[in-house]
Amino acid sequence: MEKETISKLNKTFEESAYEQDGIEYWLARELQELLGYTEWRNFLNAVGKAKESCKTNGEAVSDHFVDVNKMVRIGSGAERNQDHHAYPLCLLPDCPKW
Repeated sequence: MEKETISKLNKTFEESAYEQDGIEYWLARELQELLGYTEWRNFLNAVGKAKESCKTNGEAVSDHFVDVNKMVRIGSGAERNQDHHAYPLCLLPDCPKW
């Protein structure tokens, strides 16, 4: 991968981060797109592998993966909960863009 492409992807990744109480994190639905996953189920598979990697390395999964809820507006104008996950540290295997 060219240095310029890597630099651009890194900038996009960093600009997409949120910060709360000094902790940087990314929302899974946004991270899915950033990493080039077109299907949510494929992304969740990669997240599952990353969680298993945490366990294998003696890391607490809850230190790196947090479930959150976000209200989204649907076609009728009503709102509903959309499952989200927030990842302070994300090292996902098999990421298409990385």
